[in-house]
This record gives sequence, structure tokens and C-alpha cells, in this order.
Amino acid sequence: MKLLIADDHPVYRYGLRNLLEDFDGFTVVGEARSGDEALALTHRLRPRMVLMDVNLPGMSGIDVTRNIVARMPETSVVMVTMLEDRDTFFAAIRAGARGYLMKGSGSEDVRQAINTIVAGGLFFDTEVAKWVVEYLVKPPATRTPFPELTDRERAVLELVADGQGNVAIARALGLSIKTVRNYHSRIFAKLQVVDRTEAAVLARRAGLGH
Repeated sequence: MKLLIADDHPVYRYGLRNLLEDFDGFTVVGEARSGDEALALTHRLRPRMVLMDVNLPGMSGIDVTRNIVARMPETSVVMVTMLEDRDTFFAAIRAGARGYLMKGSGSEDVRQAINTIVAGGLFFDTEVAKWVVEYLVKPPATRTPFPELTDRERAVLELVADGQGNVAIARALGLSIKTVRNYHSRIFAKLQVVDRTEAAVLARRAGLGH
């Protein structure tokens, strides 16, 4: 089975590749260092599965996943991340990821995740599985606007809805201007808008802003 690794840390890629190639029947056909490269390699190599980091340079792992699911549904995605963050997890699942593993997961967890997903199932890290159970047992009382956004992305969008510029947003959230611009790109892609004016209108309609 052909696998692709998408992660910007070379040491982690090396370790994961060695782990996967120790499993019978698994072949790592490529390694991507950025989101754009992950999407391009998936399109060219058509792996059965991509093991995807959430935070990639350029296009985020969640955005790459959404594109893969829409354009190459025969390829499954499992997120492999250090982020123990519920919003990120649920955003990844909404994007179409079939699994979510922490980077500290053992080799048997990785093997089980791949086999389970290939068989048509879903696989979540033990801690993450608790979030799913809690959500099903006690769902949120009110619907959060734009659930595909992370909390930080929603905070940026709310300031955009207030008419704040990049400098003011960066100061309010303790971010760099470059980071604010990156958030804008992710928000626009997720909301399928072309600029901050459209994003602000959409946000105000949803009740964000003052």
C-alpha cells in the first residue's frame, strides 16, 4: 500500500518513514514539506493514504485534507499532530480526515490506524476518542458560528467584522502581521470568500462583531 508523509520536520519524517517501512505491505512513495507540496504529490502519486501534519507551511494540513477529499476521494487522510486541541480535531474531521493521531503514538497505534481506515473505519487517538464521546453524550447547547474555523481564526474574523486592520488585529491578539495575513488566507479559503470585505459581511450576518 502506497503512503505519503506530509510534515515539515525532517527528523520526524525520517522516523515515521522508517516505522512505516518496517510494516509489511506499506511503501512510502513520497514526503512533502509543505501543504502545497502535499497536495501536488498526492495528485501525482495517488497514495492510498496521507499521514498529514496539521500545521504545514503554506496551505494548512486541514485545507490540504479538504482538497484531497474533494478531488481524490480514493486517498484517505490521517492527521498526525502534536496539537491536543478540540477545535483543531473537529475542524480536521469536518474537512474529511479519517483519523487523528498524536505524534507520541506508538507503532501499534499507527499500524492499527492505517488498517482500520483502509478497512473503511475511523481511528482516533485514545484521548481524542474521549472528546467524540463527550460531544455525542453532551453536544454544545448553542451552535458556534463557522464551526470549520478554529477559535483563533474566529477571533481574527470577529475583528475583521469590526473593521479592524491588520495592525490592530495583530496588536489585539499578540500576533505578527505575517501571522495575521496567514490567518486571513485560511479564513477566506474555509469560508470560500475572496477578500476581507466579503468575510466581514458574512461574519456580521452570523452575529460576529460589535
